[in-house]
Amino acid sequence: MVRRIIQIDEEKCNGCGLCAEACHEGAIGMVDGKAKLLRDYYCDGLGDCLPACPAGAITFVEREAAAYDKEAVRQNMRKKEKKQEETLPCGCPGSQSRQIAREAVPETMRRTPSSSQLRQWPVQIKLAPVNAPYFEGAHLLIAADCTAYAYGSFHQDFIRGKVTLIGCPKLDSVDYSEKLAEIIRHNDIKSLTVVRMEVPCCGGIEHAAVSALKESGKFIPWQVVTISTDGTILE
Repeated sequence: MVRRIIQIDEEKCNGCGLCAEACHEGAIGMVDGKAKLLRDYYCDGLGDCLPACPAGAITFVEREAAAYDKEAVRQNMRKKEKKQEETLPCGCPGSQSRQIAREAVPETMRRTPSSSQLRQWPVQIKLAPVNAPYFEGAHLLIAADCTAYAYGSFHQDFIRGKVTLIGCPKLDSVDYSEKLAEIIRHNDIKSLTVVRMEVPCCGGIEHAAVSALKESGKFIPWQVVTISTDGTILE
């Protein structure tokens, strides 16, 4: 079939790898220091990789190509995620699930450095169990991990009253959407808040959360908040 698909100019490619990190489908890989389109059917033709390329080496073309195969993409990303999980220490105490009880904090004390609002552990998306009891009736916060460092009042303004999951789509190089969809599908999630940074690669966590919500088949209130690199809320 003839469809829109990306094309990578090897002469312009500087080998930075940002496009591979921005590709949510795993269609782009680094081969001999250059970005390559690994499989036509991994590319959805949406071009999330284009703004990530500083060299302008990626463009769209219309050509004969295999149809986008969502199931093949899922299997490929699942293999990558499993490979990463296998590198974690077996029985690591840091991955043990637990709920953290928080007493009500007076309004005058909510902005003190000691008033942590975290309500559960673990917080990493990859480590969180799908059916943890703290997900029932939860207001879910899905945040890019840099947001807590950029925004000074993150605990008070975002974590307070929510169950928190964090991740970095650039460094983890996995698609969170499938696991997040399972969490939303199998638990009584009341609302969803996504907090991301303004940088393009951070769009991966927003994309995963929105895709997960759609795949779950549920209709719950949701919002996306973007934090600038100087620590202000943009939207």
